[in-house]
Amino acid sequence: MTTMESLIGLVNRIQRACTALGDYGGGEQAFSSLWDALPSVAVVGGQSSGKSSVLESIVGRDFLPRGSGIVTRRPLVLQLHKTEEGQQEYAEFGHMQRRRFTDFALVRKEISDETERITGKTKQISPVPIHLSIYSPNVVNLTLIDLPGLTKVAVEGQPESIVQDIETMVRSYVEKPNCIILAISPANQDIATSDAIKLAREVDPSGDRTFGVLTKLDLMDKGTNALDVLEGRSYRLQHPWVGIVNRSQSDINKNVDMIIARRKEREYFATSPDYGHLASKMGSEYLAKLLSRHLESVIRARIPSITSLINKSIDELESEMDHLGRPIAVDAGAQLYTILELCRAFDRIFKEHLEGGRPGGDRIYGVFDNQLPAALRKLPFDRHLSLQNVRKIVSEADGYQPHLIAPEQGYRRLIEGSLNYFRGPAEASVDAVHFVLKELVRKSIGECQELKRFPTLQSTIAGAANEALERFREESKKTVIRLVDMESSYLTVDFFRKLPQEVEKVGNPGNPAPANTIDRISDGHFRRIASNVSSYINMVSETLRNSIPKAVVYCQVKEAKQCLLNYFYTQIGKKEVLRCHFLRW
Repeated sequence: MTTMESLIGLVNRIQRACTALGDYGGGEQAFSSLWDALPSVAVVGGQSSGKSSVLESIVGRDFLPRGSGIVTRRPLVLQLHKTEEGQQEYAEFGHMQRRRFTDFALVRKEISDETERITGKTKQISPVPIHLSIYSPNVVNLTLIDLPGLTKVAVEGQPESIVQDIETMVRSYVEKPNCIILAISPANQDIATSDAIKLAREVDPSGDRTFGVLTKLDLMDKGTNALDVLEGRSYRLQHPWVGIVNRSQSDINKNVDMIIARRKEREYFATSPDYGHLASKMGSEYLAKLLSRHLESVIRARIPSITSLINKSIDELESEMDHLGRPIAVDAGAQLYTILELCRAFDRIFKEHLEGGRPGGDRIYGVFDNQLPAALRKLPFDRHLSLQNVRKIVSEADGYQPHLIAPEQGYRRLIEGSLNYFRGPAEASVDAVHFVLKELVRKSIGECQELKRFPTLQSTIAGAANEALERFREESKKTVIRLVDMESSYLTVDFFRKLPQEVEKVGNPGNPAPANTIDRISDGHFRRIASNVSSYINMVSETLRNSIPKAVVYCQVKEAKQCLLNYFYTQIGKKEVLRCHFLRW
C-alpha cells in the first residue's frame, strides 16, 4: 500500500469516527483540524471555464450537475480511491455513508438535492461542503475540492454581494499553505484575463503551489495555439502547464462514455501538429497522475507532522469514546442496570455538593445563618406591640369585665398575634432551601459526564428529582408551620411566673388620684404588658431560629440525600418499554 493510500485510509477512518461523534462536540472539530493540516487540491476557475469537465475527465464519470450560470453553489470535497481491476465503481456521500451509489446519474441528483437542502432553490451559495468519495479502478488516489466558479457580475436572483462572497469562499481554501491550487483557464481567452491565475498569483506569488490547466484547446481560432502558455513563456509556474480537451456539448448530449472521451483526447494531442511534441504531458489522465504524484510527495515530506497530528486526533477521539462509555446492552436487565448506574453517578455528585466535596451546599447554611435571622428581625413586632394596639387588644379581651390583676386573655391574644408573624420566615426558609436543592440537581446533572450521551435520561432524572424535592418541600412546610403552631398552642407558663408581680397604686378610696395620674399609670401598665410580651416573643424567636433549620434539614436536605430518586427507582423497574427510550442518544 502506498503512502498516499495509507494516509487516506487513516483519514477516512477518522472521518467516520468523527461523524459518529459529531452530535457530542469535538469529533467534527478533530477531523476539521486534521483536514486543514493535510494537503489538498482546490479546483479554481471562472464560470464556464471547464472546471466540471476537468473533474469528470479525471474521475472518468459523468456525475456533476450541469447548467447555465452558477451550478456549483457549495464546495464539493471529492476523494478518489483506486480499487482493484474488475471491481464495481461506486460512490458514497459523507452525509449518507451507509448508502452506495452505483448509478452516477443518481450521484448528480443527490449533489443537486443536497445543495438545495442548504441553499434552497435559489442561486445563493453556501460554504458548507459536500463530501463525496468515489471508488473505481479507473482513478488515482487523489482528493479534489470543487469550488464555485469565480464571477464578475451578479445575475438575476443573486445578491449584489455574490461576487465578493464567492471570492471570499475560494480564498478561504486557497490561502491555506497546504492547499495545492489547480487553476483552470480556457485557452480561447487571453491568459492575462484569467480569474484563476489572477487569484493564484495573489495567494501564491512564487507559484510553488499552483498547477495551471488550459481547457478548450480544440476551440481556439484556426491558425492560433496556446504553446506560449503551455511552454511557460506567457506566464511561468514552478510546475508545468497541462492542456485538456473537454468533451464537446454534442458528446455530452449524447452521453458519450468518459473512457471514449479520454481516448479521443489522447488522439487529439497525438495527431495535433501544434501539440504533438507535448502529447505525453497533456490530457486529463496525465493531469490526474501528475497531481497524485505531487500530492504524495508533499504528504511524504510532511509525514512526521501529519502522523503526529493523526495520532493526536486518534487519541482525542478514543478519549472521547472512553468518556462516552461502553456500548448499551439490548436486554432489559442490562438496560435497567445501566440506568441505575447512571442514576447513582448523578446521586454521588449531588451528595458531594451537599456535603462539601463540591461547591453549592454552603448556600443552605447561608439560608439559616443569614436569611432566616434577617427575616426574623424584620417582623413588625413594634407595630403589633405599640401602646395603642396593646390597649386595644387588652380592652377587647377584657370585654365588659376589666381584668383584676393581670390581663391573661389580653396576653394570650397579643402572643398569638405575634406568633403568626413567624409563619412567613419559616415558609420562606423552606422555599429558599428548595431553590438551592433544585439548582444543585441541575448542576449535578450537568457535571455528570456519564449522563451526557443520554439527554432523554437527563431530563427524566431532573423531572423525577424535582418531583421528589417538591414532596419534601410540602412536608417541610407542614413541619415548620407545626413548630409555630405548637408555640401558640401552649405558652411557657414559667416565663410569666418569674416576672415581677405588678402592684398598681392608683390611690385609696378616701383619697382618689387625679384623672391624669390614672392615665399615666395606665400607660405604664400597658407598656409593661408590651414589654413582657416582647420578651416572650424574643424567647420564642430564638427557639424557632434553632428549630426551623433542624426541621428543614430533616425534611428536605436529609431526605434529598437518602431517597431523592427512590420513587423513580420503583417506577423504572415497572416500565420496561421506557428503558430503551431513556437510553436513546
